[in-house]
Amino acid sequence: MDFTPTEPQAEARELAARIFADLAPHERLRAAGTGSDPELWKALTAAGLVAAVAELGLLGLVLLLEEQGRTTAQVPYAASCVYGQLAIAAHGTAEQRERLLPGIGDGTLVVTGAFPAQPTVRPSAPARSAVRHVGRPGLSGTVPVVPWLRDATHVLVADAERRLWLVALGEGTGVEETELTAPWAAGRLTLHDAPAEPLGPHHPRPGPDPDPNSTPNPYADVPTPTPTPTSLSTPTLTPTPYADVLATARTAFAGLQAGVCAGSLVRAVEHTNSREQFGRPLATRQAVQLRAADAHMDIEAIRVTAYEAAWRRDEGLPYATHALTAAWWASEAGQRVVHTGQHLHGGAGADVEHPVHRHFLWGRQLDAYLGSGGEVLQELGEAIASAG
Repeated sequence: MDFTPTEPQAEARELAARIFADLAPHERLRAAGTGSDPELWKALTAAGLVAAVAELGLLGLVLLLEEQGRTTAQVPYAASCVYGQLAIAAHGTAEQRERLLPGIGDGTLVVTGAFPAQPTVRPSAPARSAVRHVGRPGLSGTVPVVPWLRDATHVLVADAERRLWLVALGEGTGVEETELTAPWAAGRLTLHDAPAEPLGPHHPRPGPDPDPNSTPNPYADVPTPTPTPTSLSTPTLTPTPYADVLATARTAFAGLQAGVCAGSLVRAVEHTNSREQFGRPLATRQAVQLRAADAHMDIEAIRVTAYEAAWRRDEGLPYATHALTAAWWASEAGQRVVHTGQHLHGGAGADVEHPVHRHFLWGRQLDAYLGSGGEVLQELGEAIASAG
């Protein structure tokens, strides 16, 4: 394994760091409220940082999301890259890739994922999504919380059988504003026989033979992608498109959590070095140093597990359990770090207007998105047991 960024990945990360630092200061984020920043989004797409993900791979995206997390910049970057750029590149038809990827890359199309926010939707158990296919090409149902839905033009929906559908917001869809812990421009998605197109090959689920009078297979004309280990943007060896997208999302959002935690710790270090008590900086106190050191080790654990999962996907290797490992660290360690960041700020950490509070909100939102620590650990244990 070699997690050393390639030259294009390193250059993209440096560019992203500059853009986020320049256009996502605390004052601007506070003025944005719970919505996204359209000017920052335009700057990212104009710089090619969305389109470049197709070549940079999941590891490149993780590096870029770390930079977003350091500033908690309010743009649908993770969602559009995971549920749009990478999902369509890996599992879409040639026609879908040609039609959709250019718009996603230049930011005119924004894709988010209507995967249930509750982590009970997982490859090892029956899906819990309320969305059901009601006949080609409509979907009906409700997804209570979809991050960045208010920014989106399209939504990648996983139905009750874990098939993936791409829905253009408009006819047959309803969006109701919903507030989350973090300002993710979320919404409640309602589908009323909404027009949808299938994404990815059909993977029959175990069970009785299908009824010959049932709805025809909508995936019959979608070719199964073949992994190519030399390509950074190839699909993985995970069993289904749903499983691949879920594992990709868990890995990417673990990278985002690593950045959120790193930003929180940087603010804590700056505060404890400048704040004095009894004539000495707080940073000279052993208890403070130990808390900061533990937080640093937790961040490194999140980072390295996310890097490994991303690298394996880019190399065409199985990575589902590695994605679960990264998600567990992002949940458990991420929660510890953002609490530490607040505690080391003392009374200032309780101020909801303080910049460190944003990291706390993002960290707590991320620690349960697509699976809390306990649920992810259970899923990982089941995966290991079934493989053994």
